[in-house]
Amino acid sequence: MEAGVGFLELPPISAYTGAYMLERSLVSKPSIRPANPCFSSGPCAKRPGWSLSVLQHALLGRSHRSPEGKERLNRVIQQSREVLGIPDGWEIGIVPASDTGAVEMILWSLAGTRPIDILAFESFSSIWATDIIKHLEIKEARVFSADYGQLPEMRDVNWAHDVVFVWNGTTSGVCLPSADVIPIRHDGLAICDATSAAFAMDLPWDRLDVVTWSWQKALGGEAAHGMLALSPKAVKRLEAAHGLRPLPRIFRLMTSDGKLDQSIFQGNTINTPSMLCVEDALDGLAWAKEVGGLPALIKRSQNNLKVIEKWVSQSAWIDFLAENPACRSTTSVCFKITASWFVALEQKQQQVAAKAMASLLAKEGVAFDIASYRDAPPGLRLWTGATVETSDVEAVLPWLDWAEAVIRQDYE
Repeated sequence: MEAGVGFLELPPISAYTGAYMLERSLVSKPSIRPANPCFSSGPCAKRPGWSLSVLQHALLGRSHRSPEGKERLNRVIQQSREVLGIPDGWEIGIVPASDTGAVEMILWSLAGTRPIDILAFESFSSIWATDIIKHLEIKEARVFSADYGQLPEMRDVNWAHDVVFVWNGTTSGVCLPSADVIPIRHDGLAICDATSAAFAMDLPWDRLDVVTWSWQKALGGEAAHGMLALSPKAVKRLEAAHGLRPLPRIFRLMTSDGKLDQSIFQGNTINTPSMLCVEDALDGLAWAKEVGGLPALIKRSQNNLKVIEKWVSQSAWIDFLAENPACRSTTSVCFKITASWFVALEQKQQQVAAKAMASLLAKEGVAFDIASYRDAPPGLRLWTGATVETSDVEAVLPWLDWAEAVIRQDYE
């Protein structure tokens, strides 16, 4: 088949001959399949051994404002503090609209009280930059951007400003290399979107001021609920910024007299949470403690990445999108396809070919939802957080080789 003809486009007549179909079928399938084919980067794989039975005691048909409802919501807060090692004095709350809602709440509540620097090196950090500049119309805002697979140059970031960043780029596979990039003493707020880093990476709480995440990432929880953690310094800034701009009810963290609404950080949520999701979050937290807490969760993710690094080092057709190994994500592992047949295609055709690989793997039932994010370069992406077994990572990689071999035939 001529180069440039997409897998999902009309193939030439020769593609329908028996010889062609026989050739395609001769690409041998691997003999081992992942026990769990869920490699989506959100919502992510449930913990090993999970079943619907863990939800049988969910507080259904009851008010989340009942004593029992508040107790369970507050238990999520306290167990999150315990597993993540969040310092005493930090406020932790359950908020609406997942990690996105948590980030938006803090930006709309205090953006503009100081100049803002934004690190934009993947899809969601770019969204925060757009919101700050175009929607909040913050004049004193600077964007430090980088292409997918790279980190921005951080030498000129002014930590006397508020700094908004993701710890781990879910859509780029790039994470901050270490805590040292953030000065331990800084006058501004370090506002960290940690949704694909929390419960998988060691966050430096002594250098952060605002941290957000969601249940649907590293613990494989259900969607729609966000978590917001505030340092004492961040609370003071919120109180100083009270009345900065009108806020919808769902964004309001403050009481009418300009104090932090403490009830939100004691399990009294702004809107109605799903108690089914709350039960699932508690199950994930209990599992995290059972396997050894944060150090064990980090180790599980690191082991998964090591398997992939070995495979990539021996591959002739694929590489990490993250160029610097020190900045390589252990959770959202993003790949670029380097095979000559793929590189020769136009970008639209690359998108078709990469999606064809992902679709083929999904059809085989060995890997679901592993196409790269819609705004990212054409490629593949595997979630390898702590809920993913290393044996499943080992099993899926030969299937990626198989899918590339099959789709390659449509372009050579």
